[in-house]
Amino acid sequence: MKITEQDSHYHNLEQQSVRQLTEWINQEDQKVAPVVRDSIPQIVPLIESIIPKMEVGGRLFYIGAGTSGRLGILDASECPPTFGVPDNWVIGIIAGGDGAIRKAVEHAEDDDSQAWKDLRMYAIDDLDTVVGIAASGTTPYVVGGLRDCRSNGITTGCVTCNPDTPVAQHSDFPVEVIVGPEFVTGSTRMKSGTAQKMVLNMITTSVMIRLGRVKDNKMVDMQLSNNKLVERGIRLVGRETGLSLEKSKEMLIQHGSVRKAIEAWNKQL
Repeated sequence: MKITEQDSHYHNLEQQSVRQLTEWINQEDQKVAPVVRDSIPQIVPLIESIIPKMEVGGRLFYIGAGTSGRLGILDASECPPTFGVPDNWVIGIIAGGDGAIRKAVEHAEDDDSQAWKDLRMYAIDDLDTVVGIAASGTTPYVVGGLRDCRSNGITTGCVTCNPDTPVAQHSDFPVEVIVGPEFVTGSTRMKSGTAQKMVLNMITTSVMIRLGRVKDNKMVDMQLSNNKLVERGIRLVGRETGLSLEKSKEMLIQHGSVRKAIEAWNKQL
């Protein structure tokens, strides 16, 4: 039996108080970060394979179904506002199409040929990298997608929560984060989802830093899409230049990004 499908260590959940349930859930959640840490030797080679491809125009694709697919879309959708990159640098694809983000699409994950069809809509090529996300490691949509990518010379990786799975077998860079049975038996939206989210954060954040989209520890290329981010940008410009908040705001508005404002100020010195 898959580890993610094994029986929970906790019983008679419906008889427990809310305090007891939350303490038990938290107890299980605390197991996730150490397991992700143990997986770093697998995560690093995957990241290091992505960077040189993206430096010359390659893209990062995530494919998944259900919770795993939604996590890929979440991570991809946060890259443009956080790092100021185009929407097509990191792309999340979910079995069943965008409608499956909100509502499950019956049997969408069971078609092992559909992921390749979805990827071909983006004119995928050998500069790209495809990471399959599947807690079970057996989702046909993901397995078939990785299989077809490898047969077409495209670099593959995966994030799974079971050992020795089909998705790992079809991955050049498998990442196995074995978090153990879920608190609610089989509910991989819990520990498995948390582990997958942590790994995806590591992948895109590290890639974007190495691609020069962060200066020191600052999001200098973030999109100024709301008042909170504009205020953050003003503070960043002020810290880097020594200008007053009023002057920093003028520079930010004039140049449209933290990076450009700082560069423009430095040229004046």
